[in-house]
Amino acid sequence: MSLHPALQPYADAWSHSIEAISELVQPLPEADWNRRTPCPGWSVRDVVSHVIGLDSEMYGDPRPIHTLPRDLFHVINDHQRYMEMQVDVRRHHTAPEMTSELELMIIRRNRQLRNESRDPGTKVRGPLGTELTLEESMRRHAFDVWAHEQDLRTALGRPGDLDSPGALVARDVLLDELPRVVADLAQAPRSSAVVVDVHGPVEFLRTVRVDIQGRGTLETAPALGPAATLTLDWETYVRLACGRVTVDSVADRIKTEGDQDLAAAILRHFTVTP
Repeated sequence: MSLHPALQPYADAWSHSIEAISELVQPLPEADWNRRTPCPGWSVRDVVSHVIGLDSEMYGDPRPIHTLPRDLFHVINDHQRYMEMQVDVRRHHTAPEMTSELELMIIRRNRQLRNESRDPGTKVRGPLGTELTLEESMRRHAFDVWAHEQDLRTALGRPGDLDSPGALVARDVLLDELPRVVADLAQAPRSSAVVVDVHGPVEFLRTVRVDIQGRGTLETAPALGPAATLTLDWETYVRLACGRVTVDSVADRIKTEGDQDLAAAILRHFTVTP
């Protein structure tokens, strides 16, 4: 393997999730491809189209030339328009067309990853012409594909893989966003601390400390006398952070202690995916 050791966990997570997606959708009858998923506005077919499109672009294929219809009410910003392109071009593809394209893409991408010899810091093109490192690109992609695997599992009633390699990547990606949520968006008081305690298949306890300048940092040490504590299960954490559920719909799965206004503000801003 020529893949850099720093990139291997993300390749492994992607491989695990993409194979799981393939196994989930391979036997589906045509009607099940139209099932609604928790991903706003997207069916099973749309989610799989999105995953195929992402991997197609990471492989280096050109983006499709396509005009989106104007009645896609879930598409409200440039990022969503960008992502919708790969989805809409496949909206009328049959189940065999979808599974065949997915299988071919898995083969092509596995071959590409076997031959990947670039340094993790190499700059690559991201969505909407952004530039990011190869490591960050692969990390975000592993997270994205795992999150969409969970969308499909929810839609099809096939729960699982909440503790897979992709789940651990997702944990780290989402935790990176927590200081911004607490300090910048929820405006936690300066010189305070907020504890987030997550249980379930993936367990962790993290403290966000807000310094005198209002900057938030993430720590593994528990805080004494935090301003607020949020306790919830891993699946609820993920679904909230990815915008798949509303706070009200999962309120019975979240326990808050301390400053209730601060806890409510944090939960209001909990969604961190575009």
